[in-house]
Amino acid sequence: MTLNNAPAPLHFALPVPDISAWRAGNTGVEGVWHFDSGKPGRNVMVSALVHGNELCGAWALKGLLEAGVRPEQGSLTLAFCNLAAFDRFDAAHHDASRFVDQDLNRQWLDERMDAGDSSERRRAAALRPFVQRADWLLDIHSMHEPSAPLLLTGVQPRNLALARAMRAPEHIVVDAGHKDGVRMRDYGRFGLPDDQAGDTRSLLIESGFHGDPASLQVAQDQCVRFIEQSGVISAAALAQQLPGWCLPDAPRQWALEVTQPVVARSAAFRFVEPFTGLECIEKQGTVIGDNDGEPVLTPYDDCVLVMPSTRQAQSGVTVVRYARRTLL
Repeated sequence: MTLNNAPAPLHFALPVPDISAWRAGNTGVEGVWHFDSGKPGRNVMVSALVHGNELCGAWALKGLLEAGVRPEQGSLTLAFCNLAAFDRFDAAHHDASRFVDQDLNRQWLDERMDAGDSSERRRAAALRPFVQRADWLLDIHSMHEPSAPLLLTGVQPRNLALARAMRAPEHIVVDAGHKDGVRMRDYGRFGLPDDQAGDTRSLLIESGFHGDPASLQVAQDQCVRFIEQSGVISAAALAQQLPGWCLPDAPRQWALEVTQPVVARSAAFRFVEPFTGLECIEKQGTVIGDNDGEPVLTPYDDCVLVMPSTRQAQSGVTVVRYARRTLL
């Protein structure tokens, strides 16, 4: 068995956005902007930079702000989240600016935020009121490896229905989150089952590799589709203010139902091939990696690998998830 002993270096071609003009926000919380139409409607939130090296979302929010996008009904909140991590960004060592102390997208438990014992937990606590007030949330991310975009819905059918209504991207991941903490998109009302959650919707877009300029196009496209579906801004107004932001509809959409994660025992986890995601492994029992001496085997036939990466591998971190694929 040949192991892929080190992730290949990747070229970071997406420039760093200058968000200095938008840094202060207008809410009293740095990086957070809120616009209220004064008319009834949904409270919609779009978040970016939950990880400091995921620049595509920052570019998209900057574009929304520069275009003067405002809600026609309800309200719109735009949040640059982990500014402390973003300030450390270095394209030559971009993984190092994912977070300062802890992954911000694993801190969305009240007891962790209330502890306030890390940069990310304090920032999550500052962002919490905006997330709590939001009815609809789009959280923009990008990936460690080059891969097709993925729209993560959680396990609630209401979010899968929204993903289908958005008509892109092609691959929709139905998953329960991560073992090591709660994501923003699963916090509070967003994590409740359909019969308890009211009108809430929450999606997380993985837009492609962090440094690929195409990730920005995906982030822009998802912003337009999500905001249009929310009803706070009309399709006509979005098209006028954000020309060229929409990509073509996906030719089809696949639901990738995550059945289980593979959690690293240590930073020594290795794959047998340089998997980048969406590989469909034909036979059950195929060896795909080594987890501190234990072979990692696919649990069923036609097993899809979701977001495999060892770049953040350490004890307790998910390095790949297994999924079954269904055509919607």
